[in-house]
Amino acid sequence: MSRSTTAILPLAVPAGVGAIIFASAGRWDLPFVWAILGLLGAFYLALAAFADPSMMRERLAPGPGNRDRLTRLLGGGVLVGHWVLAGLDVGRFQWSLIPWQVQLGGVAGYAAALGVLFWAMQANPFYSSVVRLQADRGHHTVAAGPYRFVRHPGYAATLFAMLSGGVALGSGLAMLPILVFFGLFVRRTLLEDRLLRQELEGYAEYAQKVRYRLIVGLF
Repeated sequence: MSRSTTAILPLAVPAGVGAIIFASAGRWDLPFVWAILGLLGAFYLALAAFADPSMMRERLAPGPGNRDRLTRLLGGGVLVGHWVLAGLDVGRFQWSLIPWQVQLGGVAGYAAALGVLFWAMQANPFYSSVVRLQADRGHHTVAAGPYRFVRHPGYAATLFAMLSGGVALGSGLAMLPILVFFGLFVRRTLLEDRLLRQELEGYAEYAQKVRYRLIVGLF
């Protein structure tokens, strides 16, 4: 993956998400949707400017050995369903609208979650889009940055971004696919944690020091 490909992401990703939501909504005047798209674009702009190029290549074109095909297979469809339902609800049918004051909180939470996700991706050059041992990239245990607090901070941030972003979009009904997404990512967290404990040098010792996977004090 070239730098030019990375440079396209800040426009391509928000444009794709926006196209789904606005087409489903049948209207453009949805300020909270624009806010979410703006934050998403800023996140990918930060990645394009500062992220490790080899990590970005791994995320877009991961190497062999994926141990979790289910999340990769279903995750995209779940996200599309979430965006379609949100657009239909807030733009056309108003089935389950969320008060704008609560939406503001969702926008703030989404921004914070993307910040933590960026921090995790900066700290971990092996932040792949699949579950695999990256021996071809010199995979080693990472314990810096947010990995000092939980073992999978990027996944924790992703889940919180989905939750808060769903609230920000303003549709209660569109939160239903998020439950499926949560299930997929909790399963993925368990799979990856088991793989790393068994096959990545130093990870078992790291797991003894950092006890929680996603939420300090809970899981």
